[in-house]
Amino acid sequence: MTHHPLIAEVWNQQRTLMAIVEQDSRTAYFYIWPAELFRTQYAVRGCWVRNLSPAPAQEDREALEQGIAPLLSAEYCRTLEAEPPLDANGLQIIWEPGDEGAALWYYGQLLAVIPGWSLYQQKQISFSAGCIKANRLTSPLGSASTNQHYATAVDHRQFWREWQEGPAWDKFQQAMLSHYQSRFGAEVKYYAIDQGSWPPMAIAQYWHEEVWYFFTLGMSIRPMPQVNHLFDELAPQYRRIEIGMAIDSNIMTEHSAVQMASALAEFAPLPWSRLTWIGDCHTLASEMTPQGFTSFLLAQDLASEDQRIKLPKNAGDPVKLLWATPITAKEQHFACQDEYGGHQLLKRLQAEGNSHIFRPRQEVVDASGQ
Repeated sequence: MTHHPLIAEVWNQQRTLMAIVEQDSRTAYFYIWPAELFRTQYAVRGCWVRNLSPAPAQEDREALEQGIAPLLSAEYCRTLEAEPPLDANGLQIIWEPGDEGAALWYYGQLLAVIPGWSLYQQKQISFSAGCIKANRLTSPLGSASTNQHYATAVDHRQFWREWQEGPAWDKFQQAMLSHYQSRFGAEVKYYAIDQGSWPPMAIAQYWHEEVWYFFTLGMSIRPMPQVNHLFDELAPQYRRIEIGMAIDSNIMTEHSAVQMASALAEFAPLPWSRLTWIGDCHTLASEMTPQGFTSFLLAQDLASEDQRIKLPKNAGDPVKLLWATPITAKEQHFACQDEYGGHQLLKRLQAEGNSHIFRPRQEVVDASGQ
């Protein structure tokens, strides 16, 4: 079996996926490998990059049968002659901000794209600059005017340049804090929760009309995984969120409220560390709930229409603020019984007069969990 030496490898931000480039005397390929935790859930994704031997007239079945990376046959190749090996020094792997897909650049030229949404497909989906006709190894990359994935890869490179070289966080942070301050006054405290890693994230704390408020800053910098795949054209409405929590100061001291709100620090990186998403009426377990509660329900409509907060858009996408409120084990079980359980739980909470502001309340499901 031909050995493919590894000439480039780059983890994504949460180290859930690794992008690599392998090359031998015959071919060069671009791959995305799931971390060990996700290997039973997701398959390796691959993309042919170039032939280092002349393109064969027929499919390279011999290589496929031997389990090695095949040459791309002539009818699909932009260049029929053998191309020069890739120089590892010229390679740059740029991850999508959502951490699911990546693009391969070579001395400033885009060579290949493996889109994030392909992670959830049963077949291989990728785009290569050396390809002129779709086949089972890859599809044509084309140009920014002919292929949205090309244009998106260019946008992603600019995104990282702005975050690495410019004051992107300062602008984002100021916009978010100004928005919260306009509603609740100056923040009481500000907590960095990113532990020095990218993206920067924080929690801002406010006290307003006898209520402690806590809000995340930074979740909406990047789109959440899976959303583009699940919602397609509607994805911009769902892929960026921040989370808020409101606690009646008459029933909790500031110290107790801060302890409860520390759950937000757990939730903030969760979509990317688990390759999942958080949406309206989802539930999340936490040890930071008050006594008698085990989880949180997250929902925009916990706040009445006049109490909702419209956050600034990010990259043209609306940013949804989800309020987190504690729920009991029975309520969490009720919410997870079917696809609409969380929405039904929200309706029951609202029917009993509960809102986004946490106060002592009665359970809204019966002893049997219904």
